[in-house]
Amino acid sequence: MPEPTSLTPPRAPVPAEAAAGRRRRWLGMAVMSLGVSLIVVDATIVGVLLPRMVTDLGLTTTDAEWVTSIYALVFAALLIPSGRAGDLFGRRRMFVLGVAVFAAASAGAALAGDGSALIGARALQGVGAAMVLPATLSTVNAVFTGRERAVAFGIWGSMISGMAALGPLAGGALATGGGWRWAFGVNLPLGAALIAGALWLMPETRQPRPGTARRGKAGRDIDWLGGLLSTLGLGALVCGIIEGQTYGWWAATRPFSTAGLDWPESGPSPVPVVLALGVVLLAVLVVVERSRAAAGRSVLLDLDLFRIPNFRRGNLASALINVGELGLLFVLPLFLLGVHGTNPLEISVAILPLAVGAFLSGGYAGRLANRRGAHRVVQIGMVLEVAAVVALGVTVSASTGGLGLAPWMLLYGLGLGLTSAQLTNVSLADVPQAQAGQASGTQSTARQVGAALGIAAIGTVFATSLGHAMTDRLSGSALPPEERAAVAHDLRESAGTYGRELHDTPARAVEARAADESLAVATRHAALTTAAILALGLAVSLRLRPSIDHHREESKG
Repeated sequence: MPEPTSLTPPRAPVPAEAAAGRRRRWLGMAVMSLGVSLIVVDATIVGVLLPRMVTDLGLTTTDAEWVTSIYALVFAALLIPSGRAGDLFGRRRMFVLGVAVFAAASAGAALAGDGSALIGARALQGVGAAMVLPATLSTVNAVFTGRERAVAFGIWGSMISGMAALGPLAGGALATGGGWRWAFGVNLPLGAALIAGALWLMPETRQPRPGTARRGKAGRDIDWLGGLLSTLGLGALVCGIIEGQTYGWWAATRPFSTAGLDWPESGPSPVPVVLALGVVLLAVLVVVERSRAAAGRSVLLDLDLFRIPNFRRGNLASALINVGELGLLFVLPLFLLGVHGTNPLEISVAILPLAVGAFLSGGYAGRLANRRGAHRVVQIGMVLEVAAVVALGVTVSASTGGLGLAPWMLLYGLGLGLTSAQLTNVSLADVPQAQAGQASGTQSTARQVGAALGIAAIGTVFATSLGHAMTDRLSGSALPPEERAAVAHDLRESAGTYGRELHDTPARAVEARAADESLAVATRHAALTTAAILALGLAVSLRLRPSIDHHREESKG
């Protein structure tokens, strides 16, 4: 008796080569994600480790400030040139070189014997990190298409947001154990493993070579002037944003000295000068790039990219999202430390729900994007972020501890995982593959500028509110006016940590209670300001549209 004939034809087997190639792509994705994790953790880990570094190395206040800020400064300044270099010379090559530089710099930081050596090593770490990030992002953009693309960006985005929150956790564990040097030393074996994995599994992608005789044997016309202007302009801009809180936004609050230039404490601050210099250099960059493009020469940054609506809006939304994330990560540990005297590890555990939420939703974001569209996932994530930060701002009080913050941090992390995962996908989906590196560098730069703005803007709101609230609460006390002013000044200048000294002095119980209430008020104002900024990001995200790639997938379906 013959076998019954199936009504549906059997599914054609997947060729072994295709299955192996798919498996290799995802293993390469794992290597790139771990590389991103490495540089993101080192961006946020130092804040918790800093007190140990100050004690062990005898850092001055200025040294401590630069140890914290130099990494972000160099990182942001070099992202666009590094992305363009990956386009020209190979993105895997840039990834491997970047990891090698980062690991070597980490060894220097682990062995640093003084503040200058540590600052130099942190700057070199920033150079390596600037090579790694756009190389991974542009490779993901070039290698993954269709439904796999949303999942890949989900993994990449959840690593960015989740590891930023895990950095303080790792720092807290190391600070509690007293071994801050291990935070850098561990990067050596990790870096070696990443280099081996990249050479084995990560595909090499680059911009197709023009090959014209006019552009020489290598077929490349490198925009050296654009690279210099971009580095100096972005460096000045980010430096001004970072140092505004330290040296004053308009009037100088302390003397400034560098490269033989002494800026007096009285009079205007150097910060507006640095910011103006950054704006001028970036304006010159725009003129130079337009001139080179008109002459048919290669450019560091193709300004026509900003004519792509999703790329333009996605960059703005990325900056606004990072204002919120880094602002919260800056303020909440200060609140917990000032009010509760929480040790570094416990502070980090209080922030852990943010990372948990980001990892959970980031992994799901790809599947949701394939059903609803990546732009819708971004919008859902932004709504969750705004709701979480508003709830945190409304409910925080002097009695709130890490457990009280946990539900809102979890909700915020869920929103952040959805948003970060797919916003990059939407921003880069319509960018031509040949320009993936410079577009990735630009998108990453928007994130870093937003991070610097977040710490500066939210930190300023926190410190200003703290001083005013403390002054108000001491107005009816028995303290002499000059002593009330001194206590309020010390609380503000210490970013709230002076509250622990008040708690340790039984005779100052009234002032200690006033400090706790003032810290809660300052945190509330900072959270609500963050929510307002995130609401602007939500408004921008509502103008995102489905990518061309998504339209093609829908038409196939």
